[in-house]
Amino acid sequence: MAILGIPQNTIAVLKKYNFNFQKKFGQNFLIDTRVLERIIQASGVTKEDFVLEIGPGIGTMTQYLCEYAREVAAVEIDKNLIPILKETLSAYDNVEVIQGDILKIDINDFVQKKNQGNPIKVVANLPYYITTPIIMGLFESHVPLDSITIMVQKEVAERMQAGPGTKDYGALSLAVQYYAKTEIVANVPPNCFMPRPGVGSAVIKLTRYREAPVITSDERLMFALIRASFNQRRKTLVNGLNNAAGITCSKPQVLEALRKMELPANVRGEALTLEQFAKLSNLLL
Repeated sequence: MAILGIPQNTIAVLKKYNFNFQKKFGQNFLIDTRVLERIIQASGVTKEDFVLEIGPGIGTMTQYLCEYAREVAAVEIDKNLIPILKETLSAYDNVEVIQGDILKIDINDFVQKKNQGNPIKVVANLPYYITTPIIMGLFESHVPLDSITIMVQKEVAERMQAGPGTKDYGALSLAVQYYAKTEIVANVPPNCFMPRPGVGSAVIKLTRYREAPVITSDERLMFALIRASFNQRRKTLVNGLNNAAGITCSKPQVLEALRKMELPANVRGEALTLEQFAKLSNLLL
């Protein structure tokens, strides 16, 4: 069986099937075994684990996952890759390849059937154009998760980990940090992929919190406040929330809430921590 993390093996498989990369699917296949080993190590996958892989491509990381996990489900959107995956994964009996769009699959139902509702591990080299919808979809639908270990655009990984007052800090930082502990475990240069992407990449591990790190009486309101605060970063928090869709509180109510929190009236959203957004949402209920 050819190990696909070795470039010449990847090239041989692509030539055999006369495969053409699809730009619309953001296809960049890993060709560095050290990076693959780092992802597996960071994910902590063991023979106890059911792993969901999103976008297996030609099965490069899937081969590694099959060696370490109890069972692997690999969801691939590109129909042209299914025959290739049948061949490259033929040595394994603990993998199921599903052709489909991960954003349209009921993962909760899938996990109930496949893993009796127990927490799963997600490992993926994600297409960069849909990184955020996939991650937020997994968190917001409350799929039983242990962790998500993913390759993403370096800039996106930095945004997920960013703290208040930094240029990378935004709604994505707060959303991810509400659900999970974040850790960038490796930076990956473009030459580790085929074809080479135009940007650097990073592997980030998101370890799902069992309990949210902050207490909010209304999760939806808190996230509406966060989104409105960062929609117009240069505005003060009060002006950002004023007339924002889905937020019914008045300017005086927001100012009073800020006063109770001992924050200045001209504070910007980018200065608030997750805990402060939770407190603000509780005061504005």
